[in-house]
Amino acid sequence: MEESWTKEEKMAYWINAYNAFTLKLIVDNYPTKSILNFDGGKTWDVRRIKIGDKKYSLNNIENDILRPQFKDPRIHFAINCAAKSCPPLWNHAYTAENLDVALENRTRDFVNNSNYNTLSASRAQVSKIFDWYGADFGDLKKFLNQYSETKLNTSTAVVFKEYNWDLNE
Repeated sequence: MEESWTKEEKMAYWINAYNAFTLKLIVDNYPTKSILNFDGGKTWDVRRIKIGDKKYSLNNIENDILRPQFKDPRIHFAINCAAKSCPPLWNHAYTAENLDVALENRTRDFVNNSNYNTLSASRAQVSKIFDWYGADFGDLKKFLNQYSETKLNTSTAVVFKEYNWDLNE
């Protein structure tokens, strides 16, 4: 990776890398019922991704590069873990030019998709992603209200849905 790359170029690169290597893992091991069937359920920790002279795991890309370097919670709706509860894989590559608009649209689409979140003024049933990565979202209700067609109140009860790890075919 070029040191001269912009923040957007680097972020797009790592999102695309995460998604490409997740897809490759599924294709190389297909058929399967779930990504959890690989490596004793710890497939995210296996350093099998060779980029340059380094080996990375999916967790390295997500938790050591994307999250800490870019501090943008919208990445959670761009990277795909191949599970039904995971945000849908975008059928385009992320680029520096499309990154911000794509992240905004992917986030808005995920938040408002009833397959992942059920929102009303009094109760919000939301993806487990919002629980696992709560620190990235800060004030969750405020984050959701930024993207949701249904606005939450300060008293809205928030519960996290069970995650479906079945393969998203």
